[in-house]
Amino acid sequence: MRILHTADWHLGKKLDHFSRLEEQRIVMNEICTIADSQHADVVIVAGDLFDTFNPPVEAIDLLYKTLKRLTNNGKRPVIAIAGNHDSPDRIDSPNPLARECGILFVGNPDVTIPRLIIENGFEITQSENGFIEIKLPQYEFPIRVITTPYANEMRLKTYLGAENKEEQLNHLLQNSWAALADKYCDTNGVNILTTHLYMLKRGGEILEEPDGEKPLRIGNADIVYTDCIPPQIQYTALGHLHRFQNIGGHPSPVVYSSSPLSYSFSEAGQEKKIVLIEAQPNQEVKYTAIPIESGRALYRKRFESIDSAVEWLLANPYCLVELTLVSDTFFITQDLKRIHESHDGIIFIIPIVNKDVNRNQQTAKVNLDQDIQGLFKDYFVSKYKQEPNEELFALFNEIIGSQAKNE
Repeated sequence: MRILHTADWHLGKKLDHFSRLEEQRIVMNEICTIADSQHADVVIVAGDLFDTFNPPVEAIDLLYKTLKRLTNNGKRPVIAIAGNHDSPDRIDSPNPLARECGILFVGNPDVTIPRLIIENGFEITQSENGFIEIKLPQYEFPIRVITTPYANEMRLKTYLGAENKEEQLNHLLQNSWAALADKYCDTNGVNILTTHLYMLKRGGEILEEPDGEKPLRIGNADIVYTDCIPPQIQYTALGHLHRFQNIGGHPSPVVYSSSPLSYSFSEAGQEKKIVLIEAQPNQEVKYTAIPIESGRALYRKRFESIDSAVEWLLANPYCLVELTLVSDTFFITQDLKRIHESHDGIIFIIPIVNKDVNRNQQTAKVNLDQDIQGLFKDYFVSKYKQEPNEELFALFNEIIGSQAKNE
């Protein structure tokens, strides 16, 4: 059985002011193409379908069209759980209609998907809170999926029926997952867990959450350790962290598939992936990370001349850039205009002025007997550690001239 694992689509997300929606349309098309070309039998989307609780209409439209296409007219079940960026009620709301198309949404941890038969498609043969078993006509064995969408610690305890609210989250999840696995996940089917949580190998290195991501880890209180995963589980499909990685700590793979696009400059240089799992009952799974080619690459670039910056920008048009410009003087308007006219994907410009140029002037005393232009120059040097350029001087003189006329 071939299962495709993806996560963290963040549809509707912007990088500062820059919309990523057109890139997201392209990358969603690529994911659908991969699903078809790899003959995927099942697709799992492990949370953060949207970037906000109230996504734009275009993002909602893109989600439903993508998931509908991924179902291959109901032949391929698509399981999509909520992440911490998603409104669980919004994810659950289209469930009755979505199920008839082969899309299985799980927004809240207590969702029970009813048994059903998709005509010319698949059948849900067993179901319980946080669990579904699916029978595909082309296989003699079923796939079982334990589903735990994101919820904060208190809500998880409420949904999972903790008698003692002080009970440790790890212990609660371990018991809940073990009960489902012991009841349903024997060796006669493929057994998968999918969740959107901050998971870590016990004793492992703390993994950094992406910039701009709503953090799940508050100190160590919300870390869920991989030794909570039942031994019957053959693959754990995670969402939340945006870098592809198998975090370990369990006999079977525990994998963050990565986001399909780089969504912050801390992700610059990361290769984005989607994971293809090949699974049979009672055997180790094989999984392959397939690189995603679509979308603009993110770069953090540093230049010490405007000419070098413009040359690079013109040679690399299809990317998004955080641009650091180093100079001995402040940049004039014409310089910044050249920069912006050379590229449409500049997100941030970070000017750095060398403060060593006039180091000796840091301790110089201000001569109060000089004219106002001299005072302005001394003030500017004391504050910015460099002399003002001609454009700033001209602007200052224009202001002084205007004030003199008004007087």
